[in-house]
Amino acid sequence: MAKFMEGKTGQTACVVGTVTDDIRTGWETPQGLRIAALRFTAGARARIIKAGGACLTFDQLAHQAPTGANCLLLRGPKNAREAVKHFGAAGVPGSSAKPYVRSKGRKFEMARGKRASRGYKA
Repeated sequence: MAKFMEGKTGQTACVVGTVTDDIRTGWETPQGLRIAALRFTAGARARIIKAGGACLTFDQLAHQAPTGANCLLLRGPKNAREAVKHFGAAGVPGSSAKPYVRSKGRKFEMARGKRASRGYKA
């Protein structure tokens, strides 16, 4: 959050999710940081308020900025879903697509690429 809001004074960060505190980041909390989110952990709320910022709910944000002016919408990584790993052709040599496998046992898609009876032979 601190990385994305650095140098953006006067704007409100909007996160549809929980804002958590992480001391490992190495980023200092910017002064006057305003965040609207669904939930805040106690540590995150204390750190934001200590830096002179504000923790808002979306109801409070709607009263303060009804048109959404000066609001920065933030989201998480969209390619972190499990389904994205399966995109592409799983049987093609050189492809890193993960195949949909019924089980991970001894006889399920073992030796792929080594035998024609197990998917394909390279």
